[in-house]
Amino acid sequence: MKLNVGDVVRLRKQHPCGSVDWQIMRTGMDFRIKCLKCDHQTWITRVKLERNIKTIIETSVKTDQ
Repeated sequence: MKLNVGDVVRLRKQHPCGSVDWQIMRTGMDFRIKCLKCDHQTWITRVKLERNIKTIIETSVKTDQ
């Protein structure tokens, strides 16, 4: 699955604040994601994130120059 910094994803499980939408802050072996409702940031492994993604809401377009 191709995920970039700035993408907004909807996860299957709800955060305790009630939101299911997260923004990707950092990619790699582990991802840093931020809750869009309460701004809580957390680390999650790539495998766990890819398994829990319900849909990609917004993608950040990378342009090569």
